[in-house]
Amino acid sequence: MAIFVVASFVVLDNTGTGKVAVSHTCSATDRQFLGAAELNMAALGTLSQDYLQGDAQADDVILQTDSAVTSLLNTNPSDPSLSKTQKILRAMFLEYGRAIRADKHHHDPGKYIYRAYGLANFAHDILSQAKPALAKRGCDVSPLL
Repeated sequence: MAIFVVASFVVLDNTGTGKVAVSHTCSATDRQFLGAAELNMAALGTLSQDYLQGDAQADDVILQTDSAVTSLLNTNPSDPSLSKTQKILRAMFLEYGRAIRADKHHHDPGKYIYRAYGLANFAHDILSQAKPALAKRGCDVSPLL
């Protein structure tokens, strides 16, 4: 028990705020995640626009969301903020896919879109906070913001 208590105090920053100090990295796996996330966000954004304009089918968007989930699952970021973001983006893609499936079957996609946007906002907040520290280490998260 005493070791746990001591270890807990060691990870606290020395500002007295009680916030946990996060040690950021910019490893090859972090850059791989960032590239995969950026590519999937861009692809889904374009395809979603096409879907809304009637130029793409629901199945195409669903396939892209499934592909994005798999793509992100195959990354392993070591940075704690990027690791959290990876999980959040995977959940966001799943919810967006559910929204498109609901729309395809003439059901209300609202609750799924709401969740997807909430998850996107959460990921944005995490990346915004981590951006300066990650940039110092060579990882630019700007394309995801």
